Amino acid sequence: MGMMGRRDYRPVKPRIMAKALQVSADEFGLFEQALESLRKNKRITIGSGGMVFLPQMPSRVIGTYESARQGYGFVRPETLVRQGDLFIPQGQGMDAITGDKVVARITQRGWKGNPDRYTGKVIEVSSRGESQFVGTLTKEGDLWFVKPDGKDGMSPISIDDPGAKDCQEGDKVAVEILTYPTDEYYANGVIVERFGRSGRGNTELKAVIKRFRLIEKFSPKALKNTRTSIHLFNVDSELKNGREDIRDTTIITIDPCDARDYDDAISLKKTNDRWELGVHIADVSHFVREGSDLDEEAKSRATSVYLPRHVIPMLPELLSNGVCSLQEEQDRFVKSAYIILDNRGNVIDSRFANSVIRSTKRLTYEQVDQLIDDKKHPHRHGAKVVRLVHRMEELARIIQKRRQKAGMLTLELPRAELVFDDKGKPVGVQPESSTFSHTMIEMFMLEANEAVARLLDSLNVSFLRRTHAEPDNLSGNEMTRVIKLCGYTVPKKLDHKGIQQLLKSAQGKPESFMINLAVLKSMSKAEYSPAYIGHYALASKHYAHFTSPIRRYPDLTVHRLLQAYLDGSLTQKTAGKFPGFHDLVTLGQHCSMAERNAEAAEAELRKWMILLLLSQDD
Repeated sequence: MGMMGRRDYRPVKPRIMAKALQVSADEFGLFEQALESLRKNKRITIGSGGMVFLPQMPSRVIGTYESARQGYGFVRPETLVRQGDLFIPQGQGMDAITGDKVVARITQRGWKGNPDRYTGKVIEVSSRGESQFVGTLTKEGDLWFVKPDGKDGMSPISIDDPGAKDCQEGDKVAVEILTYPTDEYYANGVIVERFGRSGRGNTELKAVIKRFRLIEKFSPKALKNTRTSIHLFNVDSELKNGREDIRDTTIITIDPCDARDYDDAISLKKTNDRWELGVHIADVSHFVREGSDLDEEAKSRATSVYLPRHVIPMLPELLSNGVCSLQEEQDRFVKSAYIILDNRGNVIDSRFANSVIRSTKRLTYEQVDQLIDDKKHPHRHGAKVVRLVHRMEELARIIQKRRQKAGMLTLELPRAELVFDDKGKPVGVQPESSTFSHTMIEMFMLEANEAVARLLDSLNVSFLRRTHAEPDNLSGNEMTRVIKLCGYTVPKKLDHKGIQQLLKSAQGKPESFMINLAVLKSMSKAEYSPAYIGHYALASKHYAHFTSPIRRYPDLTVHRLLQAYLDGSLTQKTAGKFPGFHDLVTLGQHCSMAERNAEAAEAELRKWMILLLLSQDD
């Protein structure tokens, strides 16, 4: 759908579309199935001559309203249409606010010479997206207002009785809307919760959790499921059921020094000109049974949320930090992906298994960097571990070279990492580490993710992919203007290779950040979807998230399909019995939205902490 949503898209036949998306001849049947499913669900239309279109914008549009502070807004249709979002002029939005589900009608087709710019009027607010807002209480004359946090276009909310919660000017509060704003009147509301004085660390944390609707506590039913599921951890029983025992294999985990859960571990063997890379991922699906209360709650959360110095996990800590965490010297259940590669990093074969491991060593990225840099001196981690790390480095560089040759894009956009004192107060920032130990683990996770996706594609089963659509016409967008302003010549062909050359030419120079940022902003966000469109930035045709089921629900769905394959219930003949394309579209949208919400919450709190740090006296 990403390709069809582009402004420069012109209707083409399926064969031409498949070629543009680099779908091979062997995969064309699967591609046609995806198109047919989209057509049945009215997400595309097939016109005369077999041309593939997005649907035309209907005269009545149902969608989500987004307001701007300038007074106008947009309706984002529930189903993508050729004309994109519907523009709503100031005064034509009724009392809709950002997030509301609305019905609008077309009032004008075409605008200022643009035939695709449709103008409309909201005629019904069918459901409210938000009734509570978080903001700072202020006073203007004799009137009290709450100024909502964020940039969602919400105007101040008038408050009649701020003393009901013992609130004072400058407090951070949550307010419930009683009447929604119109062109003549402010919204009116009542304060339902006071978080504390605005600008204090704990206050801002609580406010962000409330504003982004993050749920910290698990329900009693989910916790009961969790305690029951722990009894499923029986090594002897699982070994009798065919789970492979690889506890004697040298296996390590590599994570940040402050990591709380460990969901991936690595083993590696080399025989002559063949490598056997083992990526072992916590077998969360063994403990979280589909349809259980725990599963439903994990699905609702969809992701763990990593706020500065505060984590809201997707799964209760009895699992995420307990039996599902691949702790050193502890027996743990995993799903193992074995990828066989040649000396050029080309994948020859792959195999999957349920296993029992016992992690030999838990290493941090810093420790691995030391081992990579110092190959001559003995280390306290043991000869087997040291040898494994050095082999991992060798293979990772081979894989990296192959991936770069295939067109993988690597952006250099280092984040500022906050430094805290013992009391949790931000006292400094430092560049986030980007040493080769991070790249090494990334290369291995990519291989495992692709291996599982290739397997599922070979079975013709629908699954939740990690997709990244090809960007819009790069030669005419903001990115090219930034390139020129930085004094660079725009490559004649802005494909993978052209972008790689551009990034390489700017590497290490003052303008590098600007160019990398421009490239990033020219691209769409990666999403979860069953659509077979590949991952543009990774130059990958088959890609799904498999390696983090502790913190991402899409990975858990992939684990369940892999389990069905391992126990023989998933074959090409039975693929139709598993969740279908339409259901996965809905789940993918939910997971993508939850991921964006988590990222926005983290960014909001990080921004506040950085501003606090900058405002402090020397």
